[in-house]
Amino acid sequence: MRFANLGWLIVLLLLTGFTGIHKPAEPGDTERWLINKSSSLTINGSTNINKFACEIPGYGQTDTLILSRDRGNITLSGSVVLKIRNFDCHNAIMTNDLRKTLKEPVMPTLRISFLSLSKMPALSAHPEVITGLVDIELAGVKKRFEITYQVSADSPNEFHLLGARNVTFSDFNLIPPRKLGGMIKTNDKLSVTFHLAITPLAKS
Repeated sequence: MRFANLGWLIVLLLLTGFTGIHKPAEPGDTERWLINKSSSLTINGSTNINKFACEIPGYGQTDTLILSRDRGNITLSGSVVLKIRNFDCHNAIMTNDLRKTLKEPVMPTLRISFLSLSKMPALSAHPEVITGLVDIELAGVKKRFEITYQVSADSPNEFHLLGARNVTFSDFNLIPPRKLGGMIKTNDKLSVTFHLAITPLAKS
């Protein structure tokens, strides 16, 4: 009888994959988020005499982020690519200076690649703070940053990811613009904020 029980145990282990390490993915392990056209990005900075804000008020296209959950880790794949010429500083001279400083003629885009989140957002009307890693590629230089997000949902069909991070011109080997023989100097530090309006898509 003991041998018969041992035989059934061996068969059971073979049928279940022996250890269960190769367990198939659970439903909901992967999600897709659609980044809507209304998403935007703003760069806030200052000079020795005033402050300025340069923005891309609308993304103008859609992209998809893919979220994968594995053993508590949340990875992201996907990016947004913004055209430098779409920056508007609400001042023609400042706008032109920013585009030149960011090397728009030879490096015409800013790319933000999303890599991970610290946890899955609850997606409720109450704002929630989480963090995540992104790669920012600007003027031919790629840097990795931790971003602080504020997440809130309008409805089950749309939520908002507000990201913020301080960077510097020198992070990307750029020299802050100067005017009037150096009398007006732009400070190295910049505050980058972006608003992603997102629609959750069907889980897979």
